[in-house]
Amino acid sequence: MKITDKENKGLKRVYEVVISATDIDAKVDAEILEAQKTVRMPGFRPGKAPLSLLKKLHGKNLLGKILEETVNETSAKVLQEKGDRPATQPKIEVISYDEGEDLFYSMELEVVPVFDIPDLEKIKLEKLVVKVDPKQIDEAIEKIAAGQKDYKKAAKTYKAANGDAVLIDYVGSVDGVEFDGGAAEGHQLVLGSNTFIPGYEEQLVGVKAGDNKDVVVTFPESYHAENLAGKEAVFKVTVQEVQKPAPVEVDDELAKRLGLADLNGLKEAVKGQIENEHAEVARTHTKRGLLDALADLVDFDVPENMLELENRQIMQQLRMDAHRQLLSENPDAKPEDAPEPSDEEKEEYEAIALRRVRLGLLISEIGAKNDIQVGQDEVTRAISAEARKYPGQEQQVFEYFQKDPNAMAQMKAPLFEEKVVDYIIGVAKVTEKKVTSEELIAIIEAEDDEVTSKKSAKKKTTAKKKPAEKKAPAKKAPAKKETTKKAPTTKAPAKKAPAKKVAPKKADKKK
Repeated sequence: MKITDKENKGLKRVYEVVISATDIDAKVDAEILEAQKTVRMPGFRPGKAPLSLLKKLHGKNLLGKILEETVNETSAKVLQEKGDRPATQPKIEVISYDEGEDLFYSMELEVVPVFDIPDLEKIKLEKLVVKVDPKQIDEAIEKIAAGQKDYKKAAKTYKAANGDAVLIDYVGSVDGVEFDGGAAEGHQLVLGSNTFIPGYEEQLVGVKAGDNKDVVVTFPESYHAENLAGKEAVFKVTVQEVQKPAPVEVDDELAKRLGLADLNGLKEAVKGQIENEHAEVARTHTKRGLLDALADLVDFDVPENMLELENRQIMQQLRMDAHRQLLSENPDAKPEDAPEPSDEEKEEYEAIALRRVRLGLLISEIGAKNDIQVGQDEVTRAISAEARKYPGQEQQVFEYFQKDPNAMAQMKAPLFEEKVVDYIIGVAKVTEKKVTSEELIAIIEAEDDEVTSKKSAKKKTTAKKKPAEKKAPAKKAPAKKETTKKAPTTKAPAKKAPAKKVAPKKADKKK
């Protein structure tokens, strides 16, 4: 193998590689020799076919495979010999080759820049610390209690309203014939819950205990039972009692209903949840400060291919956002109708792309230098969390990630970034600042406003998609988190609606 440097400027490298015809022929002969052991040819015993004849018959077919293997093997050796760390996949192009002649190919790549990692111990960060106010705990538990409804028997003369429950017996029929699954006794139905066939619950508003009522409804055309789809049905309903929602007391019984031992246990659980939410929002502030500090400490060239890819993704996201905005005004708007960013905006976003790529390379280098790795158990937990979004499709989600290396890399990226960030925070100089919940929210909102107004990169570093909002516990103000996680390019199979019984309680909900 002969390597000739054609270009070595900045981060760009171009090599011309020559593989001698002798080396290629030797590989072809080796493949033919191996194939001779198993090839069967008329007139020759197994394994005794002449090599010259086999080469004449099969040489050309083997040549393509051997050339590909040769290029792969030698290109890896070129990188090893030159000590290059490619930033992106090298571009390889065959210059010339004819059977019996030398193979010439070029390899073009950009290398990862060499830069010094700043002294992380000198970075100064601020950590916001919030003490949970007992009032927050009480308010949170009051909300929990409000969501736990008890229904108490109302007076016989009381007329049911939306939000009340009715205890009913019913029998359904179509064309006077009762159908399977269309009857029940003592069923509790909350009016306005939309759990029965559309139009069913509305006809029970105003009933009293002891009333008998014929409820006439039409099954949806898309109803799963073909014999009922689109048919009109009559349900003979007997109202046993009407029940009014009653407030749930904040006591030990409420805690037990939620799986806890007593009210003190519930308070501790709620306090822990609020503390976690505070800590998560406060970490957003610390991480933003860290990324800003890192960005100010480094200044190095980045690979053009990586920068171009990042900028293209930003532009794509902008166009998608602009199209969504148009759709809110005009449902018939097409993607091409969305306005293009101005030249000034493009320049601003190019600066954002540069910051993201530079910080991404820096974080990657810090992780590599300190042997920070993402364990398989961490990846598995992340995939499991993703799979839970698709009940009944979990196995297919796992298989998707196992078969798609890019999707797996996208799953690992945010995990790796968070571990590196945690490492840096652990060695940096961190001072704590005690704030109230309201002050925490105000700080995060002010940072969000600054990010938006300046169109800066403080919102995310190597992020590839818009971060999800995280709500702070008290006023539920959004606190945007930075993330590099990307959604799979191919979604897991759509969730299937659970099979429904014919009985009204399982009928299609109103859309």
